[in-house]
Amino acid sequence: MNAHDPQPLLEGLHLERRFGRGTQARRVLNDVSVAIDPGECLGVIGGSGSGKTTLVRILLGLQQQTSGTVRYRGHDVEGRRSGGYRLLRAESALVFQDPFDSLDPRWDVERIVGEPLALRRSQRRMFGPRAVDGPSDSRAAGHGEDRTSHAGRRDAVLEALAQAGLEASSTLGRRPSQLSGGQAQRVAIARAIVTRPKLIVADEPMSAIDVSARLQVLQAFAAIRAARPDTTLIVVSHDLGIVQHLADRVMVLHDGSVVEQGPTARILEHPRQSYTRQLIRAASW
Repeated sequence: MNAHDPQPLLEGLHLERRFGRGTQARRVLNDVSVAIDPGECLGVIGGSGSGKTTLVRILLGLQQQTSGTVRYRGHDVEGRRSGGYRLLRAESALVFQDPFDSLDPRWDVERIVGEPLALRRSQRRMFGPRAVDGPSDSRAAGHGEDRTSHAGRRDAVLEALAQAGLEASSTLGRRPSQLSGGQAQRVAIARAIVTRPKLIVADEPMSAIDVSARLQVLQAFAAIRAARPDTTLIVVSHDLGIVQHLADRVMVLHDGSVVEQGPTARILEHPRQSYTRQLIRAASW
């Protein structure tokens, strides 16, 4: 955090999530607190069932916590009608685990990557720019830049593909079935960054692609961080190699609780908790 950004971009305070009622209730998150600064990359690691995906879904406003508070840029995210939720949705993007499940098989790459901008344009017409755009979009529009127009959308798609490490000449007209796993995931990354979000969440972005493609995706994320240093990234992964190369800080979850968190090098090289040491020993990286 610096003087220009006196508050975290995104924070969760004392988050709990329970399923069921009474004695049958199952607690998935237990008093989890986290604050993520602008431009930071947080790695969230833990075994299956540790609560990683539930945490990020709550932080994105996609799932309601049982108790606790989520704030985005100082605004409470309290249901879909709250100002904090609208701001968060306008300025965030999600990269899913399996790119082939998240890409429309009927569309070519240009349409897939440009879809968020086309959707934003139609929403502006229906609800008005104030109800759809985040402040960053409003400032851009005020300076004459409209990335949702046809010409602006194509330029934005080309820019996003380049930052994701893809050549437009060989990918624009292809459909997902014509792409390798690594190419498909980088198309998904390009779609996520085309609106220039302040926050990107990648939930197990490597688990559905082969080892040879992982380096390409890792390089794509690294290039985005270099090109857009103010972009905040949350990476949920069991692949400690990804976390080691991308994350500034690591949070370790186990049975819904935070085991430890701190700078990546300290957590991976000098873990303080036995569970973290078990994760590191079990990892193939």
